[in-house]
Amino acid sequence: MDKTLTTRYDVAEHLRTPEEMAAYFEASLEEANGDAAFIAKALGDIARAKGMSQVARDAGLSRESLYKALSGERSPSFDTILKVIGALGLKLHAEAIQS
Repeated sequence: MDKTLTTRYDVAEHLRTPEEMAAYFEASLEEANGDAAFIAKALGDIARAKGMSQVARDAGLSRESLYKALSGERSPSFDTILKVIGALGLKLHAEAIQS
């Protein structure tokens, strides 16, 4: 019997277009339930898809600090989140909750 080879799924390999990246970020915001580390991890996935070094330069951060901030193990500052969102070419928006 042949063994089945499995590999770890990496969403960053499937985020190819700005529209896919924006849709992934939007879905992550909806699923986060206020968990800033979850949102940071989603931004990290997008940054890896786009190229972490370029995103770090565009955000004005070091590559190492960007990896740490977007690891999902900590909650980065809102300032860092805004810099990364801008560097990724994404826009954050608000919508009223329908009661």
